[in-house]
Amino acid sequence: MDTAFTGFSPNSLAFFEGLAANNNRAWFEAHRDEYEDYLMEPLRALVSDLAAPMLSIDPDLITVPAVDKTISRIYRDTRFSRNKSPYKTRLWISFKRLSPDWKTAPCFFFEISADGYRYGMGFYSASRETMDNLRRFIETKPAEFRNSVACLEGQSGFILEGECYKRTLNPTLPEELQQWHQRKNVYLICNRPIDGRLFTRGVFEELRDGFALLKPVYELLWRLK
Repeated sequence: MDTAFTGFSPNSLAFFEGLAANNNRAWFEAHRDEYEDYLMEPLRALVSDLAAPMLSIDPDLITVPAVDKTISRIYRDTRFSRNKSPYKTRLWISFKRLSPDWKTAPCFFFEISADGYRYGMGFYSASRETMDNLRRFIETKPAEFRNSVACLEGQSGFILEGECYKRTLNPTLPEELQQWHQRKNVYLICNRPIDGRLFTRGVFEELRDGFALLKPVYELLWRLK
């Protein structure tokens, strides 16, 4: 793309709010131009600008600025859902390797909605084998594990998330290792409310720097997978 990312428009959020209140085909088709101008165009520009920084993290990442490559569809799959609303009221981009099952592989993501935005890295749904590998690595090579996650020290943006087991699996581990060892799934996420940065190029810089910070953890997760 020739157009650099300059930020989202406040109209992006207004579109999400309107869609939430009128989640039907007639409203969406009447406002399709707004969807293209206020969401798809900046999302494509954001992916394009992030391509080089992301490929410096992992040259195997897909960075094509297109729906179903890096950009999510707005259409919901309602076949197995009680919620039959046809459209999503949030959109996201993801940077992942080509994989038969991307849900079990680590990836980077950014999501925007009318309520705020968030970004981070991790698994959508890690396999049991991967998480067992993580636990074994923590137990047998704690110093190497600490070195891989040392990039998170002194920062306050990313928090560790993922469902935990209710019972303690290895009570001998110290707390800073327990928070990883106890997880059924693992991802690092930064949650932001709507702020002025979203409407400037500053959000690109935040994502670029945040994703680069997470590179050692990303590399570790791929090793374990």
